[in-house]
Amino acid sequence: MKHWLPVRIAAVVLAVAVSALAGARADSDMDALIRDIVTTELAPTATASDPGGLAAAVYAGGRLSFVNYGFADAADKRPVTSDTLFNLASLRKLFEATLVALATERGELRLDDPVGKILLELHGDYISHVTVGELVNHTSGLLLPTDHPPWPNETFSRDQFIAMLNAWTPPEGVEPGKQRIYSHAGYVLLQLVLERRYRMPIATLIESRILKPLGMASTFVPDRAEDNRATLAPEIMQRMVQGYSDQGTPIGPIGNQQSYYDFPGSGQMFSSARDLGILLRACLDGGVVDPELRAALQMTMRESFRVDAKFGQAMAWEHVRLDGVTVIDKPGGLNNASAYVGLVPARRFGIVLLANRGDYPHEIARYRILPALARL
Repeated sequence: MKHWLPVRIAAVVLAVAVSALAGARADSDMDALIRDIVTTELAPTATASDPGGLAAAVYAGGRLSFVNYGFADAADKRPVTSDTLFNLASLRKLFEATLVALATERGELRLDDPVGKILLELHGDYISHVTVGELVNHTSGLLLPTDHPPWPNETFSRDQFIAMLNAWTPPEGVEPGKQRIYSHAGYVLLQLVLERRYRMPIATLIESRILKPLGMASTFVPDRAEDNRATLAPEIMQRMVQGYSDQGTPIGPIGNQQSYYDFPGSGQMFSSARDLGILLRACLDGGVVDPELRAALQMTMRESFRVDAKFGQAMAWEHVRLDGVTVIDKPGGLNNASAYVGLVPARRFGIVLLANRGDYPHEIARYRILPALARL
């Protein structure tokens, strides 16, 4: 019988090799299908005649892939890469929401804490009833002049912002926790709540509690100079995009930040498609060493307010139910930047889109790319 042993071993090795080869081919075929879906949808939105460029990251089957189009700066023909740094606009809200979730995991904040309990200078009739949880899921009811057109011409100091909040009265029928009203001002207030609770700047909180644990070394909340430009090291600034309008007009300098608030920490965040791919992995596959941070990321994605049969609101994230698939996503945009992160947790698919132009049609990810990937 012994002379059969080498034959049997060889047969087992061959079977394993064949199985591995088949698996590799299956993975390769799936990768090709995913890339075909993504590029078919994205290529028409980022042609040579479109302003700026586009960086995309796709997470599927435990792997990240990247697609890039166009220019980070058309003037010097600098191409977009997966490491190019874009303005994230309202994607920053995901990080502040994660800070709140992490604080609740650690027993340092409660979602039902009134904001006036932490910021004692808030004493207005309405704002004194708003809670941390209502800020983070856009149910506070707040809708300040800085939240909607016609946009103000002036900027506001911290003291002016607090005074606006204390004086604010809602339209008839609006109450804390009773409706979903998207509020930029609510997240600026959330920044102040977090800074007061921990007695440190929001940039430090995001970096120490989220970015460093995740290994996101190319994501920043920089200081803002007097010209509204991010202050970062020259080698970092060289990776920044020039922002454009949807018509191709340059808007602001490279590293431009925009804010109606003139106090520190209220500008935008910057990151790359490669760095946000790390966030995709962390959200979809629990790629986080810290169990509290892993739990916090999952908490942010849970729906906490049902808007209607199709839409729901989580902690910054939005839920969209589409023909048997639920997309959890967050869009963001300025007049010179567009950003999107979308997830299908049930299938472990995710996508990041970063464009250096206003009004990029990122809805194609929500309504076409992610549902198509989910059907694979």
